[in-house]
Amino acid sequence: MTRITAGRAVATAFRSILAVTCVCVISCATVSRHEFSEPTAGWQTKTGQLMYRNSKTTLIGDALVRFSKTGDFELTVSKGPGITLLSLRQDATFAKITGAFARQGWSGPVTQAPPRLRGWLALRDQFLHSPNQKTLRYTAGNETFVFRF
Repeated sequence: MTRITAGRAVATAFRSILAVTCVCVISCATVSRHEFSEPTAGWQTKTGQLMYRNSKTTLIGDALVRFSKTGDFELTVSKGPGITLLSLRQDATFAKITGAFARQGWSGPVTQAPPRLRGWLALRDQFLHSPNQKTLRYTAGNETFVFRF
């Protein structure tokens, strides 16, 4: 009898763990259904330096910028190999920002972006309107972005 009760307890515990795991997996899948386009040979790629400045911070780092003619945009700011400070993926309606410089990060509709990220999200339009610039300077409020390629 003890063996059957222990077997039932293990089966019940297993079902509980399985149920929690399924809920977690399903919840993670529904957080963001947005899929960004992957870069292709038709995307323009630029590498260079970014100087970012606001009233409290100055950052100089390596910048990798990729964008498509259809408006897809990627920006990666790093400090040396393997140290990504900020990673931004964006299209016309949705964005995702991660990395140490982005604090806890954010993803969602561009129109609902927190104020602290709006300058970063405006960079997409700057690159799409001036794709061949060797230097791109953009100021939004107290933030200044200077890219040199």
